[in-house]
Amino acid sequence: MTTNDTADRLRKIADELGQRFYERDDVVRTLITAVLAGQHSLVLGPPGTAKSELARELTSRITDARYWEILLSKFTDPKRMFGPIDVAALSQGEYRQVYEGRATQAHIAFIDEIFKCSTAALNETLALLNERLYHPENGGAPIRCPLIAAITASNELPQGEDTAAIYDRLLVRIEVGYLADPSNFAELVRSAVVTPAPATRTTVELAALQHAVEVEVPAIGVPDGIVDAICTLRAGLRRKELIASDRRWRQAVRLLQAAAYLDGRAEVTDTDLSILTHVLWDSPAERPTVERTVLELVNPDAGKALDLSDAIEELEAELDAKAGQSAEKLSDWGIKEANPKLKRAGKELEKMRAEAEAAGRSTATLDRVIGRQRAVLARVLSEALGVDPSALAGQL
Repeated sequence: MTTNDTADRLRKIADELGQRFYERDDVVRTLITAVLAGQHSLVLGPPGTAKSELARELTSRITDARYWEILLSKFTDPKRMFGPIDVAALSQGEYRQVYEGRATQAHIAFIDEIFKCSTAALNETLALLNERLYHPENGGAPIRCPLIAAITASNELPQGEDTAAIYDRLLVRIEVGYLADPSNFAELVRSAVVTPAPATRTTVELAALQHAVEVEVPAIGVPDGIVDAICTLRAGLRRKELIASDRRWRQAVRLLQAAAYLDGRAEVTDTDLSILTHVLWDSPAERPTVERTVLELVNPDAGKALDLSDAIEELEAELDAKAGQSAEKLSDWGIKEANPKLKRAGKELEKMRAEAEAAGRSTATLDRVIGRQRAVLARVLSEALGVDPSALAGQL
């Protein structure tokens, strides 16, 4: 499998999963980029947002890889994670652990409810994530683990200092929510009663992925202009009292290299900096500020696009606040105010996207805002104007 073939396959996997998991295109691509960088990720969101299913489907596309998954609780025994005692050997007076099928043997791990990690398992979990090492129960020499990357998930942020140490080791942090677009929700409901046609299923070989992680991604060039941009970004965030550790900034460089590799480029460009919106915040409340600071540095269109995004969010909040009003009032607001504003925003965003594409700039931010515009417009059409959500698919 050639270098280009590996990147091509990973892009196809991202496209296929983006089609299967509605409103998760950016999540899928970011998770793949994190794996390519050999970095761990966190998917943060409420129950029922397909966090586990997405992680399983992504990792199942890596052929020959050993995959390990666990749902943690405060009472999870470390031996359940890293290897139970070999009872047969113990009966012969020998104390040893069975590592097969455990985290100690995994190439890719999915750890659900990561912040419910028990105190007993905390140090070994940190050692696995930080150093890819496990220290056996019998005090023997540390075991080198083949872990490439862990995908973790949680419904909530860490609550104590112990789990905050794990949180700091998760370089990529992605928020997910319930489906926003009524037409996507209608398709989701339809998928529960209609058997879908067999989907195309691209895979990538473990050996090819490992070679990309260990050799090809680190070889991606990082021009001085990108180093200057990172320094500018750090200074801008510090002025806003948003401080990331030196370790996090250093690890983020490999993430930028992975983003460029995934796009088939030999060096990092300004476009790749947008992935830092998933790296440089600690609390969700900080994310919008980080996003605006990063994206305005990357793309001159980003500031205006984010202003339009704020206006779209305000319209959605207004729609939520009007719940319980008469159908006549809601329809009047939809016709005279919400629908015209959303249509204008949509035209501006499409024009900006065409200009960005013609100039060779990234359209990722604009695509995300366009997605939000279409989702809110669909809500207005269905909830305020009574349009059937099923009829909205492909019409916006």
